[in-house]
Amino acid sequence: MMPYIHDTPRSSPSSSTSLSSGASSTYETEKPKPELSPTAIRRIFHHESDVLIVGAGILGTALAITLARAPHNRSVTLLEKSLKEPDRIVGELLQPGGFSALRELGLEKCLEEIDSVLVRGYEVIYYGKGVEIGYPENGGGREADKKVWKTKRPEGRSFHHGRFIRRLREVAMREPNMSVIESNVTDVVKCSHTGTILGVNCLTNGEKDVYFGQLTVLADGYASKFRKDYISRSVVSKSRFWGLELIDAVLPRPLHGHIILGDGAPVLLYQIGTRETRALVDVPEALESANTKNGGVKGHLRNVVLPSLPECVKPSFERALDEGKLRSMPNSFLPPSVNRVPGMVMLGDAMNMRHPLTGGGMTVAFNDVVLLKELLRPKVVPDMGNTTLVLKQMERFHWQRKGLTSVINILAQALYSLFAAHDPQLKALQLGCFRYFQRGGQCNDGPMGLLAGTIRQPLVLVYHFFSVAMLAIWIVLSESPLYKLPLALISGLGIFYKAVVVFSPLIVSELRS
Repeated sequence: MMPYIHDTPRSSPSSSTSLSSGASSTYETEKPKPELSPTAIRRIFHHESDVLIVGAGILGTALAITLARAPHNRSVTLLEKSLKEPDRIVGELLQPGGFSALRELGLEKCLEEIDSVLVRGYEVIYYGKGVEIGYPENGGGREADKKVWKTKRPEGRSFHHGRFIRRLREVAMREPNMSVIESNVTDVVKCSHTGTILGVNCLTNGEKDVYFGQLTVLADGYASKFRKDYISRSVVSKSRFWGLELIDAVLPRPLHGHIILGDGAPVLLYQIGTRETRALVDVPEALESANTKNGGVKGHLRNVVLPSLPECVKPSFERALDEGKLRSMPNSFLPPSVNRVPGMVMLGDAMNMRHPLTGGGMTVAFNDVVLLKELLRPKVVPDMGNTTLVLKQMERFHWQRKGLTSVINILAQALYSLFAAHDPQLKALQLGCFRYFQRGGQCNDGPMGLLAGTIRQPLVLVYHFFSVAMLAIWIVLSESPLYKLPLALISGLGIFYKAVVVFSPLIVSELRS
């Protein structure tokens, strides 16, 4: 039988921009033509779909596949500016809660044949001293998680971001209810009378084009061109991750992510392949050691970061630094917002971001798709063009996702404040955090369950964060000479105040809609 034609433009079947594996831009005359359904004809020749998704990244591609498959069976068009394999330095570590969601979506095979690496937990190195914090045994917070981790500890995966995206897109291109189109979206098409979003204008092969959807999903990532038009909150970015790819690095604890703490901002190390290790160095804005006079970022990496690394890592880090293949990404924070525009929803990093320190972005994305799979199922939303019903479901989505996303968002920002400590109170909290991990037991399992995305209870996060604060206060009091006790008490009050100052705004940001 003739391969299914996914995405032939209306103007001419022979000018198809189809990138679907196995799809053909023209019919083979010696084989019978396939019988196209009415929805396929509308999608292929008239560019009309049930769901139009802008952005073939982590969330956009996974959502497109999910809605195109049973029991949804929606007609879906997925638009992406470039379908070349992306090359990024973040989105490379999938926590166990994200891995569980990936399996629930039936997409776990996308981790195969990309040289992905098992992740069993983290090694936190504080001024040269290390402590292992593994993922907690039977740490699943949902029944789906418990089934996955029933007989073993939770596991994560790390990999090259681009390879994983390529595999997701390959799956999307094989879905019969989908069209995957390489096209640069320029703006939205809006009804002048109702304000409803009807679709998007775009450039396909340099020519003006237009696609329509009963529901338009904008998932165009951290640099979204549409965010400013539909979200009132501003993106906050106070630092950048500078990344190197280390070859044949020897890590202190293989199959673990590494967080290195010292006088400066944190450094992350984790394998992304059999031979490759990602090094991410947080560089705050206006950092003096990274200014031009001191050799820029490269000078900071060589003079400040390199000496602080474990001895076994230094040779590969220095080699990578000499090769000079430095890349950077902004570390951004954007609290979530309720979608209120009829005919359109904004999802993924376009709508909600947190510091990538804890590697929670993909966990949030895949779990959002799992939730949307339920909230938008045909029995609940028979017609994607029912904008009132869709917006009602998206408001439910905003609040129902809080159990997981508020934990990951707050944890990422709070931990970054501690790990990039720049004043005495934050340094005391940083020490308290490390000593807390050293205690083991629930002092390990609780925080790691939160980080892994398997514990989805915000109150558990509040408990552990302020337990760290109380331990930090105790350390100051117990390690101060008796004659300095009054000063220690004042310091203790300052530490608690700082913990409140760090934590409270993050809670407030999650409670707003």
